[in-house]
Amino acid sequence: PLPSVSPAADPAVISPQDPTLLIGSSLVATCTVSPDFPLKAEDLYWTLNGRRLPAASYAALGPSTLSVALAHLNGSRQQSGDNLVCHSRDGGILAGSCLYVGLPPEKPVNITCWSKNMKDLTCKWAPGTEGETFLHTNYTLKYKRRWYGQDNTCQEYHTAGTYSCHIPKDLALFTPYEIWVEASNRLGVAVSDVVMLDILDVVTTDPPSDVHVSRVGDLEDQLSVRWSSPPALKDFLFQAKYQIQYRVEDSSEWKVGGWAPLDSTGAPEGAGAPISSLSMQVVDDVGNQTSCRLAGLRPGTVYFVQVRCNPFSIYGSKKAGIWSDWSNPTAASTPRSERAAGGCDPKGGEQNTTLRRELKQFFGWVKKHAYGCSNLGIKLYDQWRVWLQKSHKTRNQVGKEP
Repeated sequence: PLPSVSPAADPAVISPQDPTLLIGSSLVATCTVSPDFPLKAEDLYWTLNGRRLPAASYAALGPSTLSVALAHLNGSRQQSGDNLVCHSRDGGILAGSCLYVGLPPEKPVNITCWSKNMKDLTCKWAPGTEGETFLHTNYTLKYKRRWYGQDNTCQEYHTAGTYSCHIPKDLALFTPYEIWVEASNRLGVAVSDVVMLDILDVVTTDPPSDVHVSRVGDLEDQLSVRWSSPPALKDFLFQAKYQIQYRVEDSSEWKVGGWAPLDSTGAPEGAGAPISSLSMQVVDDVGNQTSCRLAGLRPGTVYFVQVRCNPFSIYGSKKAGIWSDWSNPTAASTPRSERAAGGCDPKGGEQNTTLRRELKQFFGWVKKHAYGCSNLGIKLYDQWRVWLQKSHKTRNQVGKEP
């Protein structure tokens, strides 16, 4: 509240009081001094947000009334309004008014919702294409059962960001809901499109638990990953699919990706390139199994592994759920290569050329016939490894013959 010169009466009155205006509007405000105060129009001046307005914008409309003209107003600097103040010559405050200058709200867009373990519902949205209204804007999320029931208003806001709301309980299953968001401020109201959803179609879970990563014997390019299904989903009928992502220890951040595409020879693009160019992979289509073997890794390297879950076929729902967060990273290292510590092999270049050709053939075939961590792909890879080891032994024995 603005201080007054006299406790008995306001020293002056500003008109209009606390107006709301569109950006670009013009305004003429007047300050009229009370007859109880011996002040004239020439004794007054104006400030806006503490800055003195030029005298050229003033006009005396009477012996004790001074106006100010404001043209092409910009949006308010603060949502609580801009401070327009009428002062006496000595700087005393006579009266004040808040100017609310902004835009009406736009229709909220991009409503997305998810249910954590089928126990609640959280929704978030975007405030519109422009977003900024320069005025305090209230957002209200409302919902109701599609065919009956009254409108309900969400109460717990800002739980998943600025534009979000959380409905903690009392949600029905097997019943579609209508959900929408209303935006309102001093200049109007805007209502989003209605989104219809079934709780069963937007289920997400906690990340998989008990993620363990271990070596596969002495195999220098493989790691075994095992995990447990999210505990909360064991109480109702569901299936789940999983994704695994992994990166080398010195990679700076996780990047979403997949298997490297094949080049014209049938080998993954980037084969033989530095590990930094293929430092992170996402293994898709793990299916409903809770274990997987990662192959083709770099020997003697620390890897960080994460797993996430997507529930589907919940009580017969045909839609996939929503991916959970990734589990906390779990680390393990592949064994160091024994060949790396060996001496000089005069036939090393020839063997490396042969090995690379064999690798291209193998990865090309597997890419066409087996994906991700399928059991078929792992069995084929193991068979190929056994054959390769026997082949190396045969070459070594031949090389030792006089």
